[in-house]
Amino acid sequence: MNFVLRLFAVLVVLSITVLGAAQNGPVFPTGAMRNTMFNGQLCGLIQLDSIAKPGVFGIGPMEYLRGEVLLLDGQVFVSEAAKDGGMTVKQRSDVRAPFFVHQRVEQWTKVELPDSVIDLPTLDAFLTTHFAAAGRPFAFRLSGTIASVDAHIVDVPMGSIVNGPDDAHQHNKDYHLEGRTMDLVGFFSTEHKAVFTHHDTNIHVHAITAERDWMGHVEHVRFDPKVIMLQVAAQ
Repeated sequence: MNFVLRLFAVLVVLSITVLGAAQNGPVFPTGAMRNTMFNGQLCGLIQLDSIAKPGVFGIGPMEYLRGEVLLLDGQVFVSEAAKDGGMTVKQRSDVRAPFFVHQRVEQWTKVELPDSVIDLPTLDAFLTTHFAAAGRPFAFRLSGTIASVDAHIVDVPMGSIVNGPDDAHQHNKDYHLEGRTMDLVGFFSTEHKAVFTHHDTNIHVHAITAERDWMGHVEHVRFDPKVIMLQVAAQ
């Protein structure tokens, strides 16, 4: 009888351990968008190779606003503007970011999108309606064929002084794609405006093609919710 009780206790402990391991981690912001855009804090505050582990997702700009960074399931992708008007996308973790947000995701939850969710504003409104009451930020993913997407890469010349958003964004390089299979990684929060979302939205999103040859900070996107899968990492 004692053996059975001991075995039961061991199984309970193992079950709790497994369930605990499957829980998503909290969202970690490093630095703040406002400090970079308004106070000129451009140097890197986080080294990407320190958090580039399987299951970790994150987004932010490269230090000195010289490119965009996407951490996708532990893989770091960096996009930089090319002199010919194109872009280069490389997988490398030896980069730093002046502000960044990341989360360790053990389990994604699929969420069905209504027909009315077709772009960033309607996605923002949908997530706010369904998840704001929980009061917790989280990462989310959109995967599938994107009808159109406009994105930018920050490209501030080295040595520049940034005293406001105009200084930070006047050198942006803009890019457009249509009809490509992509992964969009975003973060949702109602409490982090000017930290890792802009002042007028609850989401911040980066996009990368399935071929990993195009990546940037999403400004506008259009998609058919019937061919897009939304997954959230709500805690």
